[in-house]
Amino acid sequence: MKVVSLVGARPQFVKEAIISETVRAAKAWDHVLVHSGQHYDAVMSDVFFQELGIPTPRYNLGVGSGAHGAMTAAALDAMEKVLEKERPDALLVYGDTNTSLAGALAAAKMCIPVIHVEAGIRQAPRTMPEEINRRLIDHASRLLCCCSQLAADNLQRENIREGVIVCGDVMFDLFKRMEGRFDAERECAERGLVPGSFFVATLHRNFNVDDQEVLHSLLKGFSLLVRRTGKKVLLPLHPRTGKSIDFPHWGDVLQDITLISPLGYLELMSLVGASAGVLTDSGGLQKEAYYAGKRAVVLMPDTGWRELVELGWNLLCPSLEAEAVAGLGGALLETPPPMPCFVYGAGDAATRIVRHVCATLSPF
Repeated sequence: MKVVSLVGARPQFVKEAIISETVRAAKAWDHVLVHSGQHYDAVMSDVFFQELGIPTPRYNLGVGSGAHGAMTAAALDAMEKVLEKERPDALLVYGDTNTSLAGALAAAKMCIPVIHVEAGIRQAPRTMPEEINRRLIDHASRLLCCCSQLAADNLQRENIREGVIVCGDVMFDLFKRMEGRFDAERECAERGLVPGSFFVATLHRNFNVDDQEVLHSLLKGFSLLVRRTGKKVLLPLHPRTGKSIDFPHWGDVLQDITLISPLGYLELMSLVGASAGVLTDSGGLQKEAYYAGKRAVVLMPDTGWRELVELGWNLLCPSLEAEAVAGLGGALLETPPPMPCFVYGAGDAATRIVRHVCATLSPF
């Protein structure tokens, strides 16, 4: 059996690491890895392959960044050629990127079964590019691997019932696998940080960083948080965010924020584990903070990981006003509620997914 696996962005590299390792260990199928090139910068791509031990992709489509339509079209055209050449038994896609949508469309039109890892996530507004992508991918998929029962319930409400499995989160699998390699003491020492004396923040969503007024408000919120708590805000600068910052004129807020280069998985998780908490618009980091025992402020109007908000662990910040950001950031320092357990499985999601695929697609 042959399965093509398509990746293109940082969260997908993290998931691919554990899936490909599980496939190789079980000798489950011929695993053909394709990199779309959606994240092509070395600090956003190569470092993850090196750290996580992901084999070199058999294909790199070189799609790059750009407008949603152009990027999706380029990936769709390139993936169709790969699928025609490889003729796999299935295509595996992760999450909600343009890369995943393009791959799912190409495979579905060629009657190749689509496996969607992290299926069933839903969040408002429905106009978000990621939300549009995930809904279309789910409806084009034959096998839908959900991180939680809530995700499966979302699919059922849309009349998607066949091929659905609640398997847990492969990102938790990887966190448990890599936890022994996290080195908070070293990462803090290299940056002159004291554990617990800083927050980790990330920003990259289009609705947060493409509008300079919104971005300035968020950064002002970080600045207020620093001044009120005496703790630093460490902001690894995503390339998209860096392009939107007006460095010459925003010194009043930037002087309070510690800007650093993008981080690899091990660096980021080490620092999160030593932090006072996380402020982020990243879907993956919301969960990774929880896995590290840290609470997060979610800088979005809604979250696909509603379980963590409903349980009181993460704090949703739909308002992007500076006062709201600083206020919820400060709330992370209050006595937390009991940490919920096993929200996204027990760390064996990849094994469950591989077994599910084999049982469904194997000819024997």
